[in-house]
Amino acid sequence: MQNAADSHQVIQVRGARENNLANISLDIPKRRLTVFTGVSGSGKSSLVFGTIAAESQRMINETYAAFIQSFMPSLGRPDVDGLHNLSAAIVVDQERMGTNTRSTVGTVTDAYTMLRIVFSRLGSPQIGASSAFSFNTPEGMCPRCEGVGRVSDIDVDQLVDRELSLNEGAITVPGYAVDSMLWQVTTTSGFYSPETKLKDFSEQEWADLLHKEQVKVKVGPNNITYEGLITRINRKFLSKDREAMQPHIRAFVDRAVVFADCPDCHGTRLSAAALSSRIDGANIADCAAMQISELAAFVRRIDDPSVAPVLTGLGDLLDSLVEIGLGYLSLNRPSGSLSGGEAQRVKMVRHLGSSLTDVTYVFDEPTIGLHPHDIRRMNDLLLRLRDKGNTVLVVEHKPEVIAIADHVVDLGPGAGTAGGQLCYTGDVAGLRTSGTLTGRHLGHRARLRESVRTPRGHLSVKGADLHNLKDVSVEVPLGVLAVVTGVAGSGKSSLIHGYLAGQEGVVVADQSPIRGSRRSNPATYTGLLNPIRTAFAKANGVKPALFSANSEGACPKCNGLGLVFMDLAMIDGVASVCEECEGRRFTPQVLTYELHGKNISEVLNMPVAEAHAFFTDGQARAILGRLVDVGLSYLRLGQPLNTLSGGERQRLKLAINMAEKASTYILDEPTTGLHLADVDKLLALLDRLVDDGNSVIVIEHHQAVMAHADWLIDIGPGGGNAGGEIVFEGTPAALVAGADTLTARHLREYVSFPG
Repeated sequence: MQNAADSHQVIQVRGARENNLANISLDIPKRRLTVFTGVSGSGKSSLVFGTIAAESQRMINETYAAFIQSFMPSLGRPDVDGLHNLSAAIVVDQERMGTNTRSTVGTVTDAYTMLRIVFSRLGSPQIGASSAFSFNTPEGMCPRCEGVGRVSDIDVDQLVDRELSLNEGAITVPGYAVDSMLWQVTTTSGFYSPETKLKDFSEQEWADLLHKEQVKVKVGPNNITYEGLITRINRKFLSKDREAMQPHIRAFVDRAVVFADCPDCHGTRLSAAALSSRIDGANIADCAAMQISELAAFVRRIDDPSVAPVLTGLGDLLDSLVEIGLGYLSLNRPSGSLSGGEAQRVKMVRHLGSSLTDVTYVFDEPTIGLHPHDIRRMNDLLLRLRDKGNTVLVVEHKPEVIAIADHVVDLGPGAGTAGGQLCYTGDVAGLRTSGTLTGRHLGHRARLRESVRTPRGHLSVKGADLHNLKDVSVEVPLGVLAVVTGVAGSGKSSLIHGYLAGQEGVVVADQSPIRGSRRSNPATYTGLLNPIRTAFAKANGVKPALFSANSEGACPKCNGLGLVFMDLAMIDGVASVCEECEGRRFTPQVLTYELHGKNISEVLNMPVAEAHAFFTDGQARAILGRLVDVGLSYLRLGQPLNTLSGGERQRLKLAINMAEKASTYILDEPTTGLHLADVDKLLALLDRLVDDGNSVIVIEHHQAVMAHADWLIDIGPGGGNAGGEIVFEGTPAALVAGADTLTARHLREYVSFPG
């Protein structure tokens, strides 16, 4: 007789309407690997993250006391009729790990904690407990740099021009222009003469100008605080995260502040005592600096029963990092410097060793940044998580991952308002014969380019040695589609971003976050809002400023945000739709003005494709045409930029840069987030850029892009210390025909697939 507890074999989703989901209902098998497919914007993330994972996390959060909840993010209830048989959801996403300078790969994985225990027991000389080896505790950190490993030094000549006086504008620090308030405080402070050239200042005058602590001085009738230039720079600029600075401040800091390894600990962050303790000739800093693959071998050589359980756990953890394709990292690598894909894989390893079971793991394109060689390892890890008795939900486009699924959910058929419907649920064999867009493209393969274009010049790199590059010299062809490939950590980004990105006429479209407030959206970022406002103003005989939610036309209650943020004291504040404008962001008066039967709020709510048909000429249509070209036809014009994925951000930047007359484009994994059907559109776009006279250099792992290239540069043979060399240069056909690199093997297999 079946126990009632065994009847909960599926997650039941009933009437899901979050974002563009069209009231869909489905069952998802538990303790199986389910892959969610569909074009970008079809509703995959809305179903997996916005509905299933969000409700699971919300229900768990509600079990805590209000005080604890005040420290948790506020999660609204998803728009769904019913969700049944949910288990606790753990989201393993691509969000970058925090920018805390004290956080490293070793600390976030607990590998460094285990290493500290080993050194506290076996290190010679013995110096105390494991905390004595931590750079985050007073007893273990270097006293000079306080465990950061770096000290800052300010170049005075970037702050002032010694040949000038203060009245002549000697200070070049932002905010100190002649006649500014700060300049007035400085020149009237009385500590020196504003007429004297700085090169003639006495030692005391230099000290007052640069280092004086805060003191009140009289400027006219007012008492105002004076402080030295370096004192102020340390207080105002260096205490902030670099990414949070305004662009001109960031440029100044990059120019004026020199960060160097701490001279006392030589960048290791640790005290002299911690560095003195060794195992087999290596101290803990040497171990943290080793490639993880090398450290795994080092740990296996240690044999001591007193720490056997810790050594086993540490060895298994390091082996998992190697297995997932991160063996080229080191434990001392700052976690904030990891890419989105690397961060996701590091988080994944933390869960592999977990004793938890019957958990729902949710992954967002776990193959991002992975060479085909590494995707097989990733697949093994996903299957291991499933085999521990967990439900594994994966949003993914790669056919290699779809192929291992127990169950597939295909959403579509299109994006945005043309998507959100259930096109197929079932096994992979059924998907292949389903006739859906995903099913039709599952066996599709791009062909090797039959005739390659002839370069019209080269960008030369000589003796490149950044990071793991080994004295690399290479000629990158211009006027063609050049693809740079190789396994994760082989040195692709070091070569291209490190040596080509800064050259004149080179435009980089990457996946880094777009800086802007929550008011920023595709319309404001691309400059599209200007011609839209002008068109509305012209059609209605009023001012363009009325049609900006950041200006005169904004709803006064929500200031044009469409949302009102409420502080609920102990419980986390929540955002609710503005009752006055009902989320439309504009005043009722502005919404009476129409263009071709639509008001400004309705236009900003349009997907790009609909807006492209709506605006039939002029600058607006040109900008919208570029957004369509880069595969963003489903984005809403007013969608907040902070909701865009890395791939969407990159394609948005590319659309903007296409308007400029650049000669060379550098793209970093442009296939990120693209459905199989959209990859062909991307290849056509890259061809068009080249045929228009541009050069395109692409860092990419997708075999379709490799096959379509005019020229391939393969870096390897492995990652980290095992990489950093050019292992092949030539056409894709030559790679397939005669090379024996990892890329060659996988591309050969790809192009010979029967389809």
